[in-house]
Amino acid sequence: MKIEDIVEVASVIPVLEVEDMGAAVPLATALAKGGLHVIEMTLRTSAAIDALVAMKRAAPELIIGMGTIRTSDDIARSKRAGADFLVSPGAGPRLLAALGECGLSALPGVATASEAMAAREAGFEVMKFFPAEPAGGVKYLKSLAGPLPDILFCPTGGISAERAPDYLALPNVACVGGSWIATKNMIAKGEWDMIEENARRAAAIKV
Repeated sequence: MKIEDIVEVASVIPVLEVEDMGAAVPLATALAKGGLHVIEMTLRTSAAIDALVAMKRAAPELIIGMGTIRTSDDIARSKRAGADFLVSPGAGPRLLAALGECGLSALPGVATASEAMAAREAGFEVMKFFPAEPAGGVKYLKSLAGPLPDILFCPTGGISAERAPDYLALPNVACVGGSWIATKNMIAKGEWDMIEENARRAAAIKV
């Protein structure tokens, strides 16, 4: 899928960190039942790759991306596991080139106007704005809309359920990423009903 098609069906993307493989299937089920269509697994644990595979089998309707992509090896492992798209926290020239050549849709991470312009020159029109709140949040993104009208962002980092609508109301924001839907603690405790309800509320956010 093209990244434009992915973000079009993803007003809110839960950003997940899974340490226990036993959590993968019930987590995928809870998010899908809650009505979310796109999720991001982070490549921060040894279980991440196997968890992505298990989640795709458990909920094939989900579009699952692999985040925290930093190297060409990360790209290769995630692609072999069946990731639908890739997300990086930042991106230098070599990673931008690798993302552009890998055959998967990608959201390269940027935090400044210069980084956004470099990613645009590399062929990317949709980017992850990270870390959103520490990097300037809604006001910063609003200031980028004028000089960079051809770039869309998926802000992620420090965004809460209460703040998400403010971001989604911006013309240059396609979707937002957030860990509040299924926090590391919720996943570890197996709070699947709470995660499902959080997903349902996130899917219902209107702007």
